[in-house]
Amino acid sequence: MAGLHIAMLAPISWRVPPRHYGPWEWVTSLLTEGLVALGVDVTLFATGDSVTAAKLHAVCPRPYSENPEVDAKVCECLHISEVFEHAREFDIIHNQFDFLPLTYSRLVHTPLLTTIHGFSSPKILPVYEKYNDNSYYVSISNADRNPNLDYIATIYHGIPVADYPFCNDPDDYLLFLGRIHPDKGTHEAIKVAQRAGARLIIAGIVQDEKYFEEMVAPYVNGDQIRYIGPVGMPEKGELLGRARALLHLIAFDEPFGLSVVEAMACGTPVVAIERGSMRELIGDAKTGFLVANSDEAANKVHSIDRIDRGTCRAWVEEHFTQQRMVEEYLRVYRMILEQEGTHGKS
Repeated sequence: MAGLHIAMLAPISWRVPPRHYGPWEWVTSLLTEGLVALGVDVTLFATGDSVTAAKLHAVCPRPYSENPEVDAKVCECLHISEVFEHAREFDIIHNQFDFLPLTYSRLVHTPLLTTIHGFSSPKILPVYEKYNDNSYYVSISNADRNPNLDYIATIYHGIPVADYPFCNDPDDYLLFLGRIHPDKGTHEAIKVAQRAGARLIIAGIVQDEKYFEEMVAPYVNGDQIRYIGPVGMPEKGELLGRARALLHLIAFDEPFGLSVVEAMACGTPVVAIERGSMRELIGDAKTGFLVANSDEAANKVHSIDRIDRGTCRAWVEEHFTQQRMVEEYLRVYRMILEQEGTHGKS
């Protein structure tokens, strides 16, 4: 869209793109770079160490999760206020930051589009409900939609599939990839590996120290159960591709699940608890298995080699590409501008 000016408001817990962990920051990066590649004028409001082909606007030099000397709330307030103080320079402000920027939306005339990356708690819903009538919401899965909110679209995250090496000859290990937290089911993955008599590699940041020390660390022995910490590309692609299966044994309603799509892009099937978005991401018995509990998951591990790894790759190429995501957001931008009648403001 020639002449379109987008302000992309990123989170600042991590850099854009993140070095290791940071799913919201990563999706923001993929969308930003995809838009710029299509000729869209994007200003990325992110940390000063972010890497982008867009115009970078930063008031916080480094991510607060990597800089314990700063106050996270102060950084967030300075960061969010900055984009709204420049609102008249843009056709649309695209909020990837969560609910707080909504509280500024009635103070400016520039339309605000918010990608809702999930609801951390029911306690934040009143903010979304208050600004439902003057903001635009995108959900990242149909399962994550709240019935009290209006949505302009559901847009699945997309990844650069070519960056993920396809592997049709995996090793014999299972993989857990994600934050170490009860919601993500790290301990359940350990139990499944033990019951299936399989090796398990655990990769990701420790988000819950107590859970890690009590439910994960005692089982890590460097042999059957290994913990290797967070991984970034290209190591992540190699780790995913060589796995027999990804275990995604969640204990919450997953809004999306990027690691699920990443695994399938490498040809690796996924065994997942059927909660949240999992049925939208995984073709049951085609690109993995949807299960009700860890006992069923252990049984399905023995059948995982029946899944055609080429089908997993093709599934992602059809449904979860970066290009498709960028094009769908462009369509939403057009819809907003048509409704607002604001495109081409001076």
